[in-house]
Amino acid sequence: MTATKDPVARNEWVACGWLGQIDPGASYDTMILGQPIRVFRDSGNNYRVIEIDASAAEGRELPVQTRYTCIFTTLGEPTRPVPEISEFDEPDRVVVGCGSIGVSTSPYRLVENFLDMAHFSFIHVDTLGATDKTEVLAYRTEHRKDVDEIWAVDCTFYQPAASKAANGGQMTRYQYRVMSPFSVMLYKNISEDSDRNDAICVFIQPVTETRCLAYAPMAIVDDKNTAADIADFQQSIFLEDRMILENQRPALLPLDPTYELPTRADASSIAFRRWLKAMDISFGIYEKQAA
Repeated sequence: MTATKDPVARNEWVACGWLGQIDPGASYDTMILGQPIRVFRDSGNNYRVIEIDASAAEGRELPVQTRYTCIFTTLGEPTRPVPEISEFDEPDRVVVGCGSIGVSTSPYRLVENFLDMAHFSFIHVDTLGATDKTEVLAYRTEHRKDVDEIWAVDCTFYQPAASKAANGGQMTRYQYRVMSPFSVMLYKNISEDSDRNDAICVFIQPVTETRCLAYAPMAIVDDKNTAADIADFQQSIFLEDRMILENQRPALLPLDPTYELPTRADASSIAFRRWLKAMDISFGIYEKQAA
């Protein structure tokens, strides 16, 4: 695959690695949006990203930011910043990186899976869902135009074990936040302090239109478990999702509302697809590639 020419996709910040993935003084090769790149780390914690061609010759140097345990770069001129997530700056939280997991699907399928509460009771049995409590209660979606983000608010769902720190089942309160076509997160209330939420992100590296790496940094309120314990719990959830994601067809995302008929529980997916259609993104979109 050659690098996409889609300016909408090229102008987004995308993850391309996680901090600590590369030894000091080393580099590794990967790909974003069909473009091969090389990521360098100096003797400390400074990173560079350079485009490479098919012969591995180095070319243009790309912008770099390191935030939320991830390395971000862009092929274009970003129209939005890397999002602000204040929970990662709170000193009493456990910040966990979780590394990356490869998934053979569209980046947008990953976003929609993250937004979807309906699958909890069938895929994440006895943790995020229970087979006898499957109803997705009504919630609201918002397009926050000041930051151009899609939010789902007033979400609640019964969960037997909402997190590693959970003590039994509970009705868990969620807010979902889609920050870009390649990044999504949720705020989840599971602690004894009703005013504080766990912040769980998925930053997606779209290697190609149907192959991704997913990074899941978290800023967690938990004084009982180690970072390794929290990461193990999150990775086990994500691996359950991967089995479903890699069997969805088509892997590319259709935006025609008649292609995949939604239900009331899919309100966040409907809002997400409308948002993608309005921005006229073509990378990874079924109709754009099938034409």
